[in-house]
Amino acid sequence: MLKQKEYNIADSNIAGLGSDLEKEVRKAAADTEPAWDNAGKELGIQVWRIEKFKVVSWPKEQYGSFYDGDSYIVLHTWKKPDAPKLYWDVHFWLGKYTTQDEAGTAAYKTVELDDKLGGDPVQHREVQGYESDAFLKLFNNEIHLLSGGVDTGFRHVKPEEYQPRLLHLKGKRKVRVTQVPLAASSMNSGDVFILDNGLTIYQWNGSKAGIFEKNKGAELSRAIDDERAGKPEVIVLEETMTGDDAAAFYALLEGDASDVKSAEEGGDDAEAALTGDKAMFRLSDASGSMEFTKCDGVGMDQLDTNDVFICDAGHHVFAWIGKGASAGERKNALGYAQDYLAKFNRPAYMPISRVFEGGENEEFNASFS
Repeated sequence: MLKQKEYNIADSNIAGLGSDLEKEVRKAAADTEPAWDNAGKELGIQVWRIEKFKVVSWPKEQYGSFYDGDSYIVLHTWKKPDAPKLYWDVHFWLGKYTTQDEAGTAAYKTVELDDKLGGDPVQHREVQGYESDAFLKLFNNEIHLLSGGVDTGFRHVKPEEYQPRLLHLKGKRKVRVTQVPLAASSMNSGDVFILDNGLTIYQWNGSKAGIFEKNKGAELSRAIDDERAGKPEVIVLEETMTGDDAAAFYALLEGDASDVKSAEEGGDDAEAALTGDKAMFRLSDASGSMEFTKCDGVGMDQLDTNDVFICDAGHHVFAWIGKGASAGERKNALGYAQDYLAKFNRPAYMPISRVFEGGENEEFNASFS
């Protein structure tokens, strides 16, 4: 089995306008993009996967499931109570093993979708394992990460032919579901694991697993069972249990119960908190050239309607665009936000969002008010 190459998130997939990749994307798109014909017209979410420079609709029954070798675009259309105006958030999600071409295409196509919707959407970059709260909420705080990618594609297989897979459920109020190697060494006492064997589904609860993980495990097991018309048998195992069911469970894995790691080795369930001091930088071409300078303070009072500001909230970076910002400033906003991560030694996987003056979201306001 070939080892997958991990995508370097620090590689620019936003600021490469004018590159050969952009030309390929434009060539594939021609004059119009059929995928956007019905985009953003109705409330709810729409998901597309990038397939060889093309934007392909993702099956609705698979919303919330993402292959770690792919890139996706997710559009959320919503409106405020008692108001007719539609609002949009567009996220492009990058899998751990996505290719540079797929990641770049997702970024460019996100800009294209933004243009299609009149430039009003808030744009977000999402990185596997470090998704923003706003993104997770679109899928009821639960996403499923699957191994593979566009080369293997999504195949709905019959339960009798199903290849065993081991799913790892971890988190407190926000539980992530990740496919891990089919081995006892992938497991730990602090989390919940589901071993999906087609017609038999095992939910294994670690001795120190949390209530949210156990509840999510039960919910996911039922969902898999329902998808297969109730044919599978669902078996719930506690870590300390022995007997025939436990023996059958470990027989499907590489290794045995002695290879299960401790809860401490499994890591902290607390939501990942990206640390760092808040900071603000002004992006302005008023002098005739593009200048990027640090602000004296951090807060709403630093913002100027005539420019763009890169705002680091410590856990999330925002590109804030003033109503009077120039075309050049607007175009370079996301690129400078990504470059900021590298130049100031910030984690490359931090969420990046673009917001407009007057359309700031709750997270931005809470961070800088």
